[in-house]
Amino acid sequence: MEEIISVFPAALRGLCRNSFGEGREPEELRLRTGQPVQVLCRDGEWFWGRENHQVKKSKEGSYIWTDRDMKETLARMSQYSMYALEEEIRSGFFTIQGGHRIGVAGKTVCEQGKVAAIRNICSLNVRVARQKKGCARGVIPWLVHKGELYNTLLLSPPGAGKTTMLRDCIRLISEGTPECPGRKVGVVDERSEIAASYLGVPQNDLGSRTDVLDACPKAEGMRLLLRSMSPQVLAVDELGSREDCLAVEEALHCGCRILGTMHVGRIGELREKMYLSHWMERGFFERFVFISLGREGERRFSVFDGKLQKLC
Repeated sequence: MEEIISVFPAALRGLCRNSFGEGREPEELRLRTGQPVQVLCRDGEWFWGRENHQVKKSKEGSYIWTDRDMKETLARMSQYSMYALEEEIRSGFFTIQGGHRIGVAGKTVCEQGKVAAIRNICSLNVRVARQKKGCARGVIPWLVHKGELYNTLLLSPPGAGKTTMLRDCIRLISEGTPECPGRKVGVVDERSEIAASYLGVPQNDLGSRTDVLDACPKAEGMRLLLRSMSPQVLAVDELGSREDCLAVEEALHCGCRILGTMHVGRIGELREKMYLSHWMERGFFERFVFISLGREGERRFSVFDGKLQKLC
């Protein structure tokens, strides 16, 4: 995680490095001016200590993040050009080398009811990018029939790993598997979470036949890729708006396969979502994969056909 460690002030890099020690796998580092630095892992939260660069469970004696720390870290993250990141920051986040996503909060400047800029940044959320290659290997055989991919939606509550699963599905479909030869995949990465692109170059391995449209609205991105890159499979994260759903239908009518994700708390909610109910009636999607977390944080999946009959 040297890309993350290197953006911190020199005096704090030892603490940051220790955040990743002793078997910990941080998912987020929360940096708030005037507050203790918080390290969020699957086993709970940890805090930077003031002494000996230790990371500990107790908040007592924690290192307090200062305004000076914030300014220096932001300068290093932006390579000393915050102006170059203004457009990304307007969306509430930006991406640094390695694909790590930095969420921001502070004072918003609004114009005509829309956020034009975020100033006086007082909170950063460093989301650690990790690619779990092979996590989708068990699900791919259920999504393929005679070498062709079924139109598929990956479903889960927030934080259960559907984007991680989507990322590995894209890689496997692009490279090819025993069940399915490699396919041209077009990825619309509206929030830079799938490919984790940095200066336009994907930091995650999405396969050799994959083209990524970074930081582009999903609906417009799907239409752009259909016109320009002739994908055989379109992959999109977090479908939900009316525009997204109309673009999905256009792509399906063009003969392109769809691999997408959607927030769903339980499989029974599918029929309650207006567009999904319509898609199910029309038979647009042939596979639904519901992802959940086990008691110890392990990811589990169940596969359903287009009529919600459980297959595994």
